[in-house]
Amino acid sequence: MKIIIETPKYSFFKYDVVSPGAFKKVMVSPIPTIFNYGSIVGTRAQDGMPIDVIVLGPRMRQGTIIERDDSKKFDGVVHFVDDAKVDDKMIVYVSGFKNKSVLSLYFKVYALYKKFLYRVSKRKRTECRFSGIEFY
Repeated sequence: MKIIIETPKYSFFKYDVVSPGAFKKVMVSPIPTIFNYGSIVGTRAQDGMPIDVIVLGPRMRQGTIIERDDSKKFDGVVHFVDDAKVDDKMIVYVSGFKNKSVLSLYFKVYALYKKFLYRVSKRKRTECRFSGIEFY
């Protein structure tokens, strides 16, 4: 499987892939991303977007492709609901920190911020929540 990094670690901006090698800024965050954020090429999650992946390890450049052996798959999952849809994020561990408490705090703040964004930018109330992290 191929994972493409859309948002490098420490970025305040979230990006989506729009075409091979092209990215679109989709959100500004009040806190920097503490991991590399990407997706699995050629997949679709319940929200209609590619399956999300967080990559724990050193900062990677936007557009970096990680080849992952299907037998290894993932090292965990972040359970998340965004706009009332399941939007889990698969975890790939490369190296470095793997602190459940720090990641949980990040996603709790992220869920609150997403609720705020929907309320302000789309004038709607919706469910956004972090439900926990599992490491395999």
